[in-house]
Amino acid sequence: MKILLDESLPRKLKFDFGNEHEVWTVKEKGWLGVKNGVLLDLLEKDGFEVFVTVDQNLPYQQNLITISVMIFVLCGKDNRRVTLRLLIPEIFIRIAEGNLRTVNEIW
Repeated sequence: MKILLDESLPRKLKFDFGNEHEVWTVKEKGWLGVKNGVLLDLLEKDGFEVFVTVDQNLPYQQNLITISVMIFVLCGKDNRRVTLRLLIPEIFIRIAEGNLRTVNEIW
């Protein structure tokens, strides 16, 4: 699975997704500072299947009806790697269960 981590996430969080996935950060793709609408277009065109962020406002700022990428919003008590890494297994549980919406909040 090809996964993109938003620039608001700790970059080292990519190592917590395991070796069976292709995980990139926004910085690694050269997309730092790109606005969300353009970023969503870029990641879709680049073949990403999952976008992970902590931006809880994203669903209200963008028209996500036609996007084919699953978006997961990590909602931890803070944005530290030690906190957010505990939420990663829930992403794969939700994917395995199916019936996902475009935006999925993980608490």
